[in-house]
Parts: sequence; C-alpha cells; structure tokens
Amino acid sequence: VQLQASGGGLVQAGGSLRLSCAVSGFTSDDYVIGWFRQAPGKEREGVSCIRNSDGSAYYGRFVKGRFTISRDNAKNTVYLQMNSLTPEDTAVYFCAAVSGLRVAVILEEFYDYWGQGTLVTVSS
Repeated sequence: VQLQASGGGLVQAGGSLRLSCAVSGFTSDDYVIGWFRQAPGKEREGVSCIRNSDGSAYYGRFVKGRFTISRDNAKNTVYLQMNSLTPEDTAVYFCAAVSGLRVAVILEEFYDYWGQGTLVTVSS
C-alpha cells in the first residue's frame, strides 16, 4: 500500500487549501483513510477520516465544520478541503490508511500505512 499526499502550501489566514492523498495497493474497498497533522513541538493529532466503502466521515473536534473529507474512487484519491484556515492549522499533514477497521477512528495507533507529509503554513 502506498499513499502520496500533496497540496500543501502557504496561505493567508481565512484562506483555503485542498489536500490530496493518492492511494494505491489495496485489493479490496474495505479500508479507511485518515488525515493527521503535526505542528512544530506538538504531538500528531487526528484531523479526519473516511471509510472508503460507504463514504462515512469523521472529524476532530477542532475542525468545527471548516474541513471536508471526500473521496474519488475513480481516481483512488481522498481529499481534505480546508476552509477558514487559521495560523493554528499550520502543520505537516499526513494521510494514513488501515484496512478492515470496523469502526472508523482518527487515532494514529490504528493506522498501518503512512504517506509522507505535506506542509501547510497559514500566515496571519
């Protein structure tokens, strides 16, 4: 399984970014893709996850309706649309995957596969 995250960059506060995670290597559609982030000096935290089979999605409490996770199965890509960004959203964002998870959760210990991170910087 391989994951390729992209879409990070520099944006002003209040702006938007869309991150992409290209997924390959799964032999069934029973997997969950999660987005995590790690800010400088802080622990990695879960942002959102989506179950590929039915599209059910979950979000971290801090998201507060600003982010939307989605998938395009034809492109094997999961997106994280981030709106109303604040400097507190500055972090390296990672996508991760796990197969056969009965309950979709955004806890990193449940995920087996990780992509490289993409840096999001929000200026004030």
